[in-house]
Amino acid sequence: MSDNRPVAKMSKVEKAAILLLSLGETDAAQVLRHLGPKEVQRVGVAMASMRNVQREQVEQVMGEFVDIVGDQTSLGVGSDAYIRKMLTAALGEDKAGNLIDRILLGGSTSGLDSLKWMEPRAVADVIRYEHPQIQAIVVAYLDPDQAGEVLSHFDHKVRLDIILRVSSLNTVQPAALKELNQILEKQFSGSSNTTRANLGGVKRAADIMNFLDSSVEGQLMDSIREVDEDLSSQIEDLMFVFDNLADVDDRGIQALMREVSSDVLVLALKGADDGIKEKVFKNMSKRAAELLRDDLEAKGPVRVSEVETAQKEILTIARRMAESGEIVLGGAGGEAMI
Repeated sequence: MSDNRPVAKMSKVEKAAILLLSLGETDAAQVLRHLGPKEVQRVGVAMASMRNVQREQVEQVMGEFVDIVGDQTSLGVGSDAYIRKMLTAALGEDKAGNLIDRILLGGSTSGLDSLKWMEPRAVADVIRYEHPQIQAIVVAYLDPDQAGEVLSHFDHKVRLDIILRVSSLNTVQPAALKELNQILEKQFSGSSNTTRANLGGVKRAADIMNFLDSSVEGQLMDSIREVDEDLSSQIEDLMFVFDNLADVDDRGIQALMREVSSDVLVLALKGADDGIKEKVFKNMSKRAAELLRDDLEAKGPVRVSEVETAQKEILTIARRMAESGEIVLGGAGGEAMI
């Protein structure tokens, strides 16, 4: 970030990045140890993009932090290799070395949690030759976006089997989960302290489906429909797609737009229907809406894959905000989800 925007127009993640860069290596490391992989990546990306931060901006962020010190901020997604590269870019190789060692795979990381720090392809390789039920448990345990990427590294037949198993999975016995943790911990250092036993289900399957490429999602949904038409209907009803943003109330749209960069928004709207566009326009100031319309008109042809990536990024932010209670999403079936 090299502009001189006022702090009031910065996202929460950018403010957090300024705060952490201001704390220094040791204190920043202590803060980051308490964040999950998703949160570390989002803050780290923002840290890496910081350029020429003004002293006045730092002072304002510090002042705002003091005022809201009791609050928590939900952030979002990461992987070990990416975080290493990002922190090195942000702090330089020498400073980043010690910081990385303190953050990645900390002492409280369990075997299953360790997978959340890995690249999706690496996770797929770890579970590729495991029993299908083990694969389903791991996929259900991962965050939906990472799980979707992991599934993309399997062939269609395996993807279908895993999604069907995730859909029918409701609980896992603590003993079985502990045993799985111990197996994984032979490969990753950490302690076994997992109590979570509620995994999977139709909603989890729908969340994972949301993060698959459209072509893969369509093929997989057709196959699920052939196996179990009722299950496919349940999954479709629970999936939240970009068009469903039209069902989010105005306050929710306004909150969401504050977290989305203009470049991502323009790309996402290039492939959106007029209803979604108008929903966004009416929740912006007149001047901002005019600028966005101009940007959309000036934007030349873009690849479908670029539009889908931008839309998925916005949906990821929307789901994160829904989980933290900042907005309420309505699924394809009209059901409110928080």
